[in-house]
Amino acid sequence: MAATSHIEKIRAAGIVGAGGAGFPTHVKLGAQAQVIIANGAECEPLLRVDQQIMEHYAAQVVKGVDIAMELAGAKRGVICLKEKYKQAVKSLKKVISDTKKDISLLTVSNYYPAGDEQALVYEVTGEVVPVGGIPIAKGAVVLNVNTLVNVAEAMDDNPVTHKYVTITGEVSKPVTVLAPIGTSVRKLVEYADGPANEEEYALLLGGPAMGAVTSDWDTPVTKTLGGIIVLKKDHGLITKKTSPLQSQIKLSRAACCGCNQCTLMCPRNTLGQQTSPHKAMRAIAFGSGDGMVPEQVISCCECGICSYFACTMELLPSRIMGMLKSELLKKKVPFENKESIGVSAERTVKNLPVSRLVSRLGIRAYDVPAPMEREPIKTERVKIPLKQHIGAPCTPCVKKGQSVKPGDIIGNIPEGQLGANVHASISGVVAAVDNGFVEIQAVGGNA
Repeated sequence: MAATSHIEKIRAAGIVGAGGAGFPTHVKLGAQAQVIIANGAECEPLLRVDQQIMEHYAAQVVKGVDIAMELAGAKRGVICLKEKYKQAVKSLKKVISDTKKDISLLTVSNYYPAGDEQALVYEVTGEVVPVGGIPIAKGAVVLNVNTLVNVAEAMDDNPVTHKYVTITGEVSKPVTVLAPIGTSVRKLVEYADGPANEEEYALLLGGPAMGAVTSDWDTPVTKTLGGIIVLKKDHGLITKKTSPLQSQIKLSRAACCGCNQCTLMCPRNTLGQQTSPHKAMRAIAFGSGDGMVPEQVISCCECGICSYFACTMELLPSRIMGMLKSELLKKKVPFENKESIGVSAERTVKNLPVSRLVSRLGIRAYDVPAPMEREPIKTERVKIPLKQHIGAPCTPCVKKGQSVKPGDIIGNIPEGQLGANVHASISGVVAAVDNGFVEIQAVGGNA
C-alpha cells in the first residue's frame, strides 16, 4: 500500500526526467530493478545544475534514491558523479554514512559524455544495454539527481513548479537560478546581465554539444531545461548547428574521406553497439541510407563527438545520423534489440576529456563557475507548455480568468495515455489557454 501511495504522489507531482529526456517518472519506477542509478555526471560542458544540486540538496538526493529503491524493489543504489565535484562528493558521503540502505557513490573521470545513461549502466553493472533497449534490460533504472530531489519533494505533496537552470556564455553574471516553469528565457538572460540585442546573439538551450539553437527569446523554461548559453551568432558552434542540412549533405558527399575517425571515437561504438557514423556518411554519398543496418544508426546517442571533435574535415556526421535515424523511425523499419558485440579494450583511452572538447568548441572563455542562487527568481508572467514530457500533451483543466497559486494543477494526463501533470508555478490569473500553453499573469505583489 505504501508503494502505491508513493507512486501516486510522484504521478500527481508531474515528475519527469529532469536531465533532458522527460520520461514520466511514475511509469519508470513501475519496473522491477536490481539497482537504481542516480545520474549526476552532467556530461555537457558549462552546465552547473547537477553538481550544485548534489552539493546543496544531498539529503533529498539520497532520500529520492531510497524511495526509488523501495518502489523498484532494488537492493542497491549508486550515485554517479564526476570525481572533480569535490563538494558534492563530501556532502553526499556525509548523508550516505547515516543511511542503512545499500547506497554508494561511483566517481568517474571528467570525460564526455560521462552522463550517457548507457555508459553509466556499464560502469555500474559491467553490462551493456542492447541496441534499441533501455537500462531495465540489464536490471537498472537511471534517474537524474534533480529528478530524485523532485521525488523526495513529492512525498510532502510538493509538485514540480520550478527548475534550476544555468545561464552562461556572453553574460556578465554566469549564474544558476531557480526559475518558475514557464518563465521566458529572455528573463533569465536579463537576470544574468546578458545582451539585449537579439540581432547579434543566439541562444543555445541545453548544453553546447547536444543543445538546440533558438531565435525565440520568449521560449519558456520547462521541466527539462538545464542550460541557456548566449553566444554571438557568428560563433563557430552556432554556425555549425544552424547550417542547412542539405548543405551538410552536399559537403559530406564532396569532402568525406572515409577515414573512420568518427566511428573510432564514438562512445556507443566503444560499448560494442556497432554505431557507425562513417557508414552513414558513405551511404549519403551514394544517395541514401537505405542500405545501412538499422542498429548502426538507431544506437546513436547524438552526443556530437563525431561532428565537434573527431571529423578532421569539420563535417557533421551527427546531423546525418540524426536524419537517418528519424527516417528509419518514420518508416517503422523493423530491427531487433541486439546485444553488444563486446566492449572495446581501448574504451577508457578513447574517452574524450571535457577540457579538449571545450577547446575545440571555442567556449573556453565561458567555462567558469555559475553559482547557484536558491531563492526563486520573480517573474510577472509565465507561459507553461502542456507538453514538457515524452507522451501525450496534458488536457487543460483551468479557464481564462481563473485564479491559481503555485502547485495548483492546470493540466491533467489524458485518460489511458503516457504523460505527466502540469502545475501553476506562480500566483495569479489565467490569462490564456490555447495553442498548447497556459499563460498566467501575476497580480499585485505576486510578481
